[in-house]
Amino acid sequence: MTAGRFHKMHGLGNDFVIIDARDIDLPMSKRMAAAISNRQSGIGCDQLIILRPSEKADLKMQIFNRDGGEVEACGNAARCVVKLIGDK
Repeated sequence: MTAGRFHKMHGLGNDFVIIDARDIDLPMSKRMAAAISNRQSGIGCDQLIILRPSEKADLKMQIFNRDGGEVEACGNAARCVVKLIGDK
């Protein structure tokens, strides 16, 4: 993975790395997500959020926990994404 633009946001005690991949091909593995989330050797975050294109909505959030495991939803992350997209 090459270096690219990301956003670091905080919401109610959680921190997130958010990457907007709606216009780029960005494969993300469990291992890569864990490496990005690592506070010692990566950017560091509680959750990594990848914004993906969606046929049903403006976007889809792909959410990875710090260990690289994927989860379906996160309210605090959703709040940060709404703020980020709303500010654009």
